[in-house]
Amino acid sequence: MAAMTLLERYANLVVRAGVNLQPGQGLVLATDTAHLEIARAVTEAAYAAGAAFVEPLFDDGPMRRSELDHLSVEQLTADRPWVLARNAAWDERGVAFIALVGSDPTVFEGADPLRMAARRREESRTMRKVTTGTAHRWSVIGAPNPGWARQIFGEPDTDRLWEVVATALRLDDPDPVAAWRARAEVLAARAARLDALALTEVRYLGDGTDLRVGLPAGCRWTGGGLVDDSGMLFMPNLPTEEVFTSPHREHAEGTIRLTKPVVVAGQLVTGLRATFRDGRITGVTADAGAEVVRAQLDTDEGARRLGEVSLVDRDSRIAAAGVVFHNTLFDENAGCHVAWGNSFPFALPGRSAEERFAAGHNTSMVHTDVVIGGEGLTVTARGRDGEVTLLEDDAWVLA
Repeated sequence: MAAMTLLERYANLVVRAGVNLQPGQGLVLATDTAHLEIARAVTEAAYAAGAAFVEPLFDDGPMRRSELDHLSVEQLTADRPWVLARNAAWDERGVAFIALVGSDPTVFEGADPLRMAARRREESRTMRKVTTGTAHRWSVIGAPNPGWARQIFGEPDTDRLWEVVATALRLDDPDPVAAWRARAEVLAARAARLDALALTEVRYLGDGTDLRVGLPAGCRWTGGGLVDDSGMLFMPNLPTEEVFTSPHREHAEGTIRLTKPVVVAGQLVTGLRATFRDGRITGVTADAGAEVVRAQLDTDEGARRLGEVSLVDRDSRIAAAGVVFHNTLFDENAGCHVAWGNSFPFALPGRSAEERFAAGHNTSMVHTDVVIGGEGLTVTARGRDGEVTLLEDDAWVLA
């Protein structure tokens, strides 16, 4: 049999390791038109794995821009009954969900930040049932395309982009699926060690960052992958180099300075700095993109509170790739990050939504990861055994 091409290895990875697709299962594939060739390869890999059907959910940057330019905020936030019915059917059928991400953000330059931040509440809520948590197996993966390459390199060099993506995704390994499962075991072991410490607080300390974040009692750390409600392993993000949990929404104090750019509502944000008090983001400045961040933070009450804290050491494959990807999925795995917005239900397992909220979890329509890690960052924590150092100068030191 001929050796797999890079594209085939990529598609096989997200189908086999990402969502762990099973024979007879349906797959929903969310993709931009810029990813058409990759979407076709993923579809082929899914059917080869026994998919009952593959339903593409296409987006298109210029079409989305037309929508933003012409519709009012009221129209952009009005739920559509047919979309709600579709989401409910996917939920009932037990589909797997793959999202291909990474497109040209210049399409959204100059767009109204309020329109960019607009969300259809019920559509967002019902879609989150399929694309978060453990009721379904889902995976998000970056998809090389000319617009993304131009953003990184200044030219649409997709061959060069594929080279660095291959490094980040371990596609250069003889068996990428096995390589990721081995990495998942390392990250899972780190998460188990953190759980054993019964941590109550983490502190990030670095250049421009000094943030203390409280953790709910009984919170669980996750690393490498998740297990769905039927007991099957999957990897929600590819690549992934983090261990993470959801903090207490009311306990965050201090400041952060981003060490990587972030794309918010399609716009590139650089030099972001944020201040926290009593768990809320009370101030935001940025070299570029502050307005779109502020608009997103006003989406709902929970948007200004944290839904995630994470630990990523400097040995990650994304850091080894040596580029700023301008893509949160990749860049968040190059260094420690936090996220404002929605919490992860699996961080407090076995509890209802009401019980998780009472314990300190956050609820929001948004979830935006921002990187604060890098050279010089130290992360300490407090728990059952007192204070412990987790990372020192961006290196994992916890035994």
